[in-house]
Amino acid sequence: METLYHQTNKQIQEVQSMMGNLERTDRQSVHLLENELQARIEQIFNHLERLQILASKEPPNRRQNAKLRVDQLKYDVQHLRTALQNFQHRRYAREAQDREREELLSRAFTTNDADTSIPIDETLQFNSSLQNAHSGMDDLLGSGTSILNGLKDQRSTLKGTHKKMLDVANMLGLSNTVMRLIERRATQDKFIMIGGMLLTCVFMFLVIRYLG
Repeated sequence: METLYHQTNKQIQEVQSMMGNLERTDRQSVHLLENELQARIEQIFNHLERLQILASKEPPNRRQNAKLRVDQLKYDVQHLRTALQNFQHRRYAREAQDREREELLSRAFTTNDADTSIPIDETLQFNSSLQNAHSGMDDLLGSGTSILNGLKDQRSTLKGTHKKMLDVANMLGLSNTVMRLIERRATQDKFIMIGGMLLTCVFMFLVIRYLG
């Protein structure tokens, strides 16, 4: 029993050493190493079955200790087999992900005219829409500027007209009531002009905010 025990323990240590090379082995050779490890682990289990039989035949004073030693070897090799299975599962998952990634890339870069014409046409339409939107916004801004300039000119004209009317009224000797009516109308025109300017500014702000 002692000879087989030491031989099995040595095999377990060799498998542990080989397990450390799995991560460093290239993809083309890793499955060969996995097969060798699997074969060695199966051989160790065969030895353990033989050791269990021999341990049960030991003298009573040594039987319990012999079974404990065999159980320890069994625990070690089971741990190694679980580690190998986990590594294989991770490798299978990585290979599956690599295959899926390659398939996606091959479909994405297929030079099919029917496939590439759609995104190109959509891009051209999108650029054209952007250019039209910018052009429309420039036109709106230009119109707003023209409106503001027109309101400024209108204000200057109203001021000049108001002053001339006052001069004429003074020359003609119009009554105070007529003068107040003229001034009230000039004030109303002023408020109307200011309101128009504010509405124009608000309109231009909204255009820049939502179309810019």
